[in-house]
Formats: sequence, structure tokens, C-alpha cells
Amino acid sequence: MLSNTMNAEVSIIIPTYNESENIKGILHLIKEHLPKNTIVEAIVVDDNSPDGTGKIAEDYFESLKEKTRYTINVINRKTREGLSSAILNGIQQAKGKIVVVMDSDFSHPPQLIPKLVDALKQSKTDIVVASRYLNGGSIHGWSIKRKMISKIATIIAKKGLGIKESDPMSGFFAFNKDIIKGINFDAIGYKILLEMIVKIKGVSIKEIPYTFSDRENGKSKLGTKIILEYIHAVGKLYRYGKKEQQKETRSSVRFVSKAARFFSVGACGLGVNYLTSILFTSSLDIWYIHATILGIMFSITSNFFLNKYWTFEDRDFTAKRTAIQYGKFAGFSSIGALVQLGMVYYLVDDLSVSYPVALVLAVATAAFSNFILNKKWTFKEKVWS
Repeated sequence: MLSNTMNAEVSIIIPTYNESENIKGILHLIKEHLPKNTIVEAIVVDDNSPDGTGKIAEDYFESLKEKTRYTINVINRKTREGLSSAILNGIQQAKGKIVVVMDSDFSHPPQLIPKLVDALKQSKTDIVVASRYLNGGSIHGWSIKRKMISKIATIIAKKGLGIKESDPMSGFFAFNKDIIKGINFDAIGYKILLEMIVKIKGVSIKEIPYTFSDRENGKSKLGTKIILEYIHAVGKLYRYGKKEQQKETRSSVRFVSKAARFFSVGACGLGVNYLTSILFTSSLDIWYIHATILGIMFSITSNFFLNKYWTFEDRDFTAKRTAIQYGKFAGFSSIGALVQLGMVYYLVDDLSVSYPVALVLAVATAAFSNFILNKKWTFKEKVWS
């Protein structure tokens, strides 16, 4: 049931199971509170509801006279596969660059959707979460027992997984679709946001407070099975985080080790550079800028062969491969050389720093940029490895 969704800018994912009493009303309320000047698609992902939820959503869309800014796509799944997998299914079909996830039982007010979308655009963050526990947020209609279960689950997630956000268990949030590229989701349990926070490296998150209101119609899906799935999901995410930390540690060691080798070679190159430059200025009376250029040329060549063989352990010295690598190495080293020349000239001519001291400072400044550029592009290695 699609119409004009190719131009959708915002996709709203609504997973459903037996929500016949709510689905028409929530779709209508979303229509009444669309973000300004934005084409929106609502994607209802229904797990084969016996009460005909999916058919009601389809019929509602057919009844709409205005379908240019708001369209509805109903995905009817054959079995009940769970909330997280339903959300992922919806995301796969989403046309919008911005995705909003929400429930269909009016616990997540559609009036807040424009605010979530605007916050995502204006703050340039990756995810905007509607938080029940941020200052200004609240929960209406829950029993003390239900509040305690939610609070304990939130504490487990925050303490066990090292999450700082106030409401990582929220089911109401918006995010830029591009951030989940390449992420493998397990889709266990009912809180996909938790998995996103743990698995997306460097994700930036903004929270805005809202009031959660318990459903008036239909039956809550929370039960023993959901609780056990949550415990399983947190345990799996905890193990995932530990593996990533270990991997990061190993990567750090490798990075530091190669950087140390590169800088050791650089120190040798500094010696070649320095001695050559001083030799030409003192013995042959060459202008210090020309002498610096000659020193750079000698050091680039010696550094290339030492780094190829020792730092990056590349023992393939076939002519074509070596020539291409040398060209890249020399090119990237030239960037450092320009930095070095500029610094030397500035320090000597403008600040009256002695040439030997200026030379040491300039070479040291260029060294780190040379390492990163050559690691990534000349020897085809990941930067952080």
C-alpha cells in the first residue's frame, strides 16, 4: 500500500500486534501532526494480527483524500517475529533519510514527532531520544510494580553496558538512517535502541523529555517472555561490548607499535635530513632553504625503504608495486615537507629562531601526519590497527 513514498523524507515505523483499537487513531493523529513542509510515510509492520490490524491500516489509507504529504505502507508479516525484528523490517523498507520509531498504543504522542525531527536536523546528532527520565519527563498510568520493572531494567542497561543516557530503554526515538549501515543487529527482545547505542561507534545522542501515558485500549505485551528476552539481549550486548573493548585494546597496541616504528624510522630520517642540510649549509655554503630541500629528498628515500620493510612489513619489492608506493610515499611526505619548509621559514625569518632548532621543530610537526597518510593510503592499512 504505497503512494508517492519515493519522495518521503521521514519514515515512521510502527510495529503492531493486535492493535485494532488503536491503529486508525494513531495514524490519523500522526497525519494531524506532520513536520512542516515534509513528506512523511508511516510504515505499519504487523505480525499477522488475528484482530485484523493490518487491514484496518490499509483501509484507513484508502479512505484518505490527500495523499501527497502523508502515505502509509503496511507490511503484513506471516508470523509473530517480535518487536525488534519488526522495526528492522520497517527500516529496510523506509525511504526517508530520517526514521522515527514509535508504538501504536498512544503511549508515544505523535505531537512530539515534529520536535524529534527538528532536534535531529538542528543539533546535527545521530539519534534523538524521547526520554521519560530526563528532567521534565514523566510516566502516567503505570502501577508501582510496572514502574519498578522499568526502572530496574534501565539501571541494568546503564550500569551493565556503560550507557550514560537517561532512557536507553525508550521505544520512541528518531535517527539518521545512514548510521546503521554495516551494523548487524541481533533483534532480540523489544528494545532496538539499546542495541543501536551499544553497537554504533561514536554515536551522538540528544534526549528530549516527554510524558509517557499508558495505553487505554488493547493489552500490554509485557510478560515473562519479554523480560527473559531482555535479560538475554543485555547479556549478549555485554559480551559484544567486552569483545569490542578487547579488539580495541589489541588495535591500540598495534597502532602504537607501528607508530613507534614509523617514528623511529623518522628519527633516522631526521638524522639524514639534519646532517645533510647542515653539511650543505656549512661546507658548501648553500642557502638554508635549498639545503633543507636536499635534506628532505634524501630522508624521504631512506624512510620509504625502512618503513616498507620494517614498519609495515611489506616484503613485496616488485618494481611496479614499489614504484607506485614510493610515488605515494613521496607525495604524502611532500605535504609534511611543505609544512616543514613553512615552519622553518617562519621560525627563522620571522621569529629569529636558530636554524638547527627550527629544523627539529618543523620535522617533528610533520611526522605524525606522514604516518597517518602513508599508513592508510600507501600501505593500505586501516588507520586504527
